[in-house]
Amino acid sequence: MLKPLLLGAAVALSFAAADAARAQTSAPVSAAKKELVARVLQLQQPGIEAMARQLAEQPARQLLQGAGQGLQRLPAERREAVARDIEADVRKYIEEATPIVRDRAVALAPTTIGPLLEERFTEDELKQVVAMLESPVNRKFQAMGGEMQRAIGEKLIADTRGQVEVKLRALDQTVARRLGIAPASGAASAAKPAAAPAKKP
Repeated sequence: MLKPLLLGAAVALSFAAADAARAQTSAPVSAAKKELVARVLQLQQPGIEAMARQLAEQPARQLLQGAGQGLQRLPAERREAVARDIEADVRKYIEEATPIVRDRAVALAPTTIGPLLEERFTEDELKQVVAMLESPVNRKFQAMGGEMQRAIGEKLIADTRGQVEVKLRALDQTVARRLGIAPASGAASAAKPAAAPAKKP
């Protein structure tokens, strides 16, 4: 579950050059404030790493979904073996790409998120942010993020599967008609949401 500061991180990564230029023209930042910002970034590092992992995995997940549709075109006796090979390829990609994106995100945080915090928070406010992030109650709440996402995700999928599958099949048929091709058998079911949130490889 991404915290508000991490939503700012995504924006900051997109506008890093503008933020850096603005930081250079602003008033000098005290050493005490810089230390507080560094502490906030350190406390936010697990969230930044989770965001980076999500960014690294997203294209692979989309590719895997597309491959699921393509598998339906293969002879039935080959599907399982090819599916295993593709899943192994995706895991390998994630294992190789995630550290690259994660390490770069952590390295970029001080020059992207850091200037935003320095500009928009006073020292006193940063002290309050640090106290909040370090509080046992906040740590307990954040530790429940994955559990809360799974709880609502499983229930949401179960409650909406029937309605979504009907719409997905209709969309698949509409797209196929526009392309002048017959929809592949089972393509819609291959693209439907999983029965539960995807587990990390």
